[in-house]
Amino acid sequence: MILTYQTRIPFAHPALDAYGELYGRVERSLFAAIHAGRPMNELKRDFLKQFGITARQFNAIRITLEGKIASIAERLPDLKAEAEARIKKAEKVLAKLRDPAKIHQKKRRIATMRARLAALDPGICFGSRKLFRAQFDLAANGYANLDEWRAAWHDARSNQFFFVGSKDEKAGNQTCQAVLAQDGSLDLVLRMPDAMGKRITLTGLRFAYGQQQIEAARHTAISYRFLRDAKGWRVFVSLDVAGPPTVSHALLGAVGVDLNADHLAVAETDRFGNLIDHQRIDVVIYGKTSDQSKALIGDAAVAIARRAADAHKPVVVEKLDFAKRKAELESVDRKHARMLSSFAYGRTLTAIKAACHRVGVEVVEVNPAYTSVIGAVNYAQIKGISVHLAAAFAIARRGLRMSESPTVLQALAPVGNGGHVTFALPVRNRARHVWSHWSKIRTSLRAAHVAHFRSGQPAPSQTVTPALGSIWTSTVRIRGANRRQNCSADVTEDIRY
Repeated sequence: MILTYQTRIPFAHPALDAYGELYGRVERSLFAAIHAGRPMNELKRDFLKQFGITARQFNAIRITLEGKIASIAERLPDLKAEAEARIKKAEKVLAKLRDPAKIHQKKRRIATMRARLAALDPGICFGSRKLFRAQFDLAANGYANLDEWRAAWHDARSNQFFFVGSKDEKAGNQTCQAVLAQDGSLDLVLRMPDAMGKRITLTGLRFAYGQQQIEAARHTAISYRFLRDAKGWRVFVSLDVAGPPTVSHALLGAVGVDLNADHLAVAETDRFGNLIDHQRIDVVIYGKTSDQSKALIGDAAVAIARRAADAHKPVVVEKLDFAKRKAELESVDRKHARMLSSFAYGRTLTAIKAACHRVGVEVVEVNPAYTSVIGAVNYAQIKGISVHLAAAFAIARRGLRMSESPTVLQALAPVGNGGHVTFALPVRNRARHVWSHWSKIRTSLRAAHVAHFRSGQPAPSQTVTPALGSIWTSTVRIRGANRRQNCSADVTEDIRY
């Protein structure tokens, strides 16, 4: 796994600012030349003479720029699809609204989303579009005048540079090399353009994490990225780190993880797929700073990796496309929308993989199809666990390739108010895949939840007071029809006193 370690350079060095400014100019000039259609070999020859840089420095700039262009080209169709899905969802919500004020606001939002969709383009704004737009409202963005904004704009366009590594080069990088000093710190020797002097040395660098890996790296590529923030320069060192021997074995069971907006549900199974333990890890990052969010996610990932390492079992997670979930923001309540927007699925999954890599635990990614429905129908009520823990249990069993057939004839699924809904499972066509059956079950489950919501909670009797711990059950019979089949469901609500 390629891991990145960082540290802050404890002193200011003018050569870093000068090279950052040169790096930004070369990158922007190269981007314009590429879009003009000039061949790369010709550009490399001309840029080496024009800017006085080495071939390796040009390659680092080219690789960084090509990565940005490829990233935008790959992400743009997804952004357009996500925007179109959100517009379509908003239009469905608009059709159901009756309040004139809400209709007006929803129409304005749809118009804004359509304008953003039309403005999507594959271009790159060096310095960020947000900062570029800040010049049009200086006071609201914290700038006293235009000169102050120009200074910030110039700093943002020259605040980083990159040195690409290669395993065939000395110390893994021809342009930047780490040397162990006598006091145990690291010195970085940087090859600079001829106009700025041959070399500079950054002394006294210490990495809180990863220094041993950097010192031990000999025949592997090491890449260095320098980034300037409000406190000064930081250096990020990326290298391929071999993990410890694998200690997890699927023959012993698995640890399933269900990622939710405000917590992680963890379920552990034995080798037969039986639930033996479960845990809920709260990860509420809404309202937190970036550093606080990273700390919460990192602690949760370490806890999961430690549990899996102690049990010698692999971790099983879902391979999700969270962009589709964000298209649902138009039809959910504000609390859920906030959690969904702030949910850092990619960061959480990356943290889990990195933590498991460090302790030699395998991470298995499975298809997320119907895991929530399987957990709610098959395991939640029987095991006495929440639907999220039941989903984690279903994920772990899928990682072990266990059976996913329904285990009951009449489903009994918990709901958020402490009760549950029940409905008869549709008839299964065994000639088709079991997921086809779970698709029908999901439809019935949604119908049961809708009926439960519409029926409301039954009011307690005024003459009979149920004893403490007794259960009051009410059943609502609903019938519905769609284009393919007639379906019915019993909705049972249990309320404890």
